[in-house]
Amino acid sequence: MAFASCGRLLAPSSSSSLPALPRTRGSVAASGKHPVSFLAAARSASVLCYCSDATVAPAPQAAAAEGEGEEGEKKAEVPPVEEVAALLDIRVGRVVKAWRHPEADTLYVEEVDVGEEQPRTICSGLVNYLPIDQLQDSNVIVLANLKPRNMRGIKSNGMLMAASDASHENVELLTPPEGSVPGERVWFGTEDGKDRQSEAASPNQVQKKKIWESVQPHLRTSENCTAFLGEHPMRTSAGVVFCKTLQGARVS
Repeated sequence: MAFASCGRLLAPSSSSSLPALPRTRGSVAASGKHPVSFLAAARSASVLCYCSDATVAPAPQAAAAEGEGEEGEKKAEVPPVEEVAALLDIRVGRVVKAWRHPEADTLYVEEVDVGEEQPRTICSGLVNYLPIDQLQDSNVIVLANLKPRNMRGIKSNGMLMAASDASHENVELLTPPEGSVPGERVWFGTEDGKDRQSEAASPNQVQKKKIWESVQPHLRTSENCTAFLGEHPMRTSAGVVFCKTLQGARVS
C-alpha cells in the first residue's frame, strides 16, 4: 500500500540529495496503548546474495577507489535513515480552527497549536478525504521544519502527516496517543529515545539536502496501524503514534 502527502510544502530543489536508503522491515515489541506488531520480514523483504569460491582481481576502477584512502571512504558513507530522520522536527499538534480554503476546492486551512506562542497556519489537501468536523479540535502530527509555501494566497507553515492506501482513495491523519502534549517533538525508537534526540535541521537545510524525501519512503504503518520508520515506532512520551484503520500503508 502507499502513502500520499496531504499538503506537502517542499518545493523541488536542484541541490544534491541524501542517497536513498534501504527499507527495513521486521518485528518490534513496544509498550503503550497500541501494541506494536510489525509486518514479518519474510513477507516484506527480498535479499540478493552473490556467492563464489573464486578469487577475482578487482577491476581497475575498484582498485583506484581503494587507493583513495580514508577520506574517499568517508565521502561514500551513507548515514543511517534513523540519523537523517532525527533532523526532522515532527511535533504533536492540535487543530484549534479549520475552514475551507476560499480559493482552492481541495484544501482546508487550519490553525494548529504546535507549542509555540501563536498557532501555525497550515494548508492541507484533505477536503476529499476528511469531513471538516473530524478535523476541528483533532490531535495531529505535524512536520514543522519545512519551508513556508504560498498555497493560493495563504502561506502554509508545516504539513499534517497522514497515511493513505495505494490507490489514494483512503487517507487518515496520524494520531498521537491520548495524553500527548502539543509541541512535544516526536521520535522513532524506544521509550528512552526522547533524551537522545539531535537538534532539528533548519527549513533551508531540509529543502537543500532533501531530508524529507530521503526519509519518507521508509515510513509505514504496521498491521495494527502503528506508524514506523523501518523497524522503529514513532513515539511521544504518552506512547506510539497510529492511524485508525490503514495497515501496511505509507506515511507522508
